[in-house]
Amino acid sequence: MTKNTPAVPIDGAALLDEVEAFHRRFNVFPTEHAYVAVALWDVHAHLMEALDGTARIAFLSPEPGSGKSRALEIIETLTPRAATTVNASANALFRLVSADEGTPTLLFDEIDTVFGPKAGGNEEVRGFLNSGYRRGAKSLRCIGDGSDQKAAFLPSFCAVAMAGLGSLPDTILTRSVIIRMRKKARNEKCEPYRRRVHEKQGHALRDRLADWTATLHEQVSEAWPEMPEGVTDRPADVWEPLLAVADAAGGHWPERGRAACLALIKAASAGDEASLGVRLLTDLRDRVFCGVDRMPTAAILEVLLQLDDAPWDDMSEDGQAIKPLTARRLSKLLSQYVRPDNTPIKPKGIRVGSTTPKGYYAEDLSDAWARYCPLPPESPQHPQQPQHRRSTGVNLWRKTLPRPATCLRKPTHAPSAASADTAAPQ
Repeated sequence: MTKNTPAVPIDGAALLDEVEAFHRRFNVFPTEHAYVAVALWDVHAHLMEALDGTARIAFLSPEPGSGKSRALEIIETLTPRAATTVNASANALFRLVSADEGTPTLLFDEIDTVFGPKAGGNEEVRGFLNSGYRRGAKSLRCIGDGSDQKAAFLPSFCAVAMAGLGSLPDTILTRSVIIRMRKKARNEKCEPYRRRVHEKQGHALRDRLADWTATLHEQVSEAWPEMPEGVTDRPADVWEPLLAVADAAGGHWPERGRAACLALIKAASAGDEASLGVRLLTDLRDRVFCGVDRMPTAAILEVLLQLDDAPWDDMSEDGQAIKPLTARRLSKLLSQYVRPDNTPIKPKGIRVGSTTPKGYYAEDLSDAWARYCPLPPESPQHPQQPQHRRSTGVNLWRKTLPRPATCLRKPTHAPSAASADTAAPQ
């Protein structure tokens, strides 16, 4: 790789166009935005010394043969100090990053074998990937031989591209640009990649990228790229280095980069399953309470267990036995969240005729609904407007929503034994 600053200024936009074209020869990505994101990611890997953060990029698909590994092969030819692995221990990864040769570009293929259902979690590898997206991230490890061990901080900051089947832990997905790959259609063609022929072509592009990015370190290190409207927090952290590259390249890349940012963030959120707790809170707000100010636990479970598109009728983790949501599990899930007074959400006694069963008040759930749930669905028939509901002194300002009959009546039959769960915390 060359290290000399070019005597003639390099047209960064044109060079990025060539990088994108090189990918198009061998990769069939699902959208135009994916080509933009991958090209920007290739360049950002050359600028790690100038960046405070790095975006992981994840090529995921439901089936083999979707071009994930080929995407990593092309990235390998274009990025500095590329290191490809299909399996690695956390200690090996830390040693790789701290080696004297410089910050590597880690390409992790078949990562589903690391985080799949039979992999045991691999929490140390997860910790490496989670922490290493920000500069300065280090982990404390013992190093040495035999009894001559010393504690040392090992860095984990490096660019990481991943490919695998299925999905990844949420903590990794939120730090990643997600490209959801798919099998080529019959009318989608690309050039076969032959390493002995095409690798040197990629390396020639890599060396030109190195020459160009060598002139950008100061500019990129001081850049604060303007984020598209609505892109904040973790997504902004992920896309900031890529948009800094787009702005440095100029031409049509700033516009294309921001369009890709919005499109891929939207696609990731649309395909991202909310956590079980957020799913529960959202179902309680939109499909159970529906504006009612309180409900007994038995009635809540009856409604939840009747939802065909929800997971509540089978909460088993091993897939061997059906385990419906119980009062105990409901209480445990909700207790992770707090009421407006910052105390855990817990079931309370609710007056129903002459009885006082345990249940939940919408007032106790209101703060969690506002903080964690997506905006409720809107329609012309049910516009958002404050609605005053008075029931035993509880005033709720709630969106007018269609209300299932089960939201307004007591259960017509006794809940199942699993639902009643008399051993539930009261």
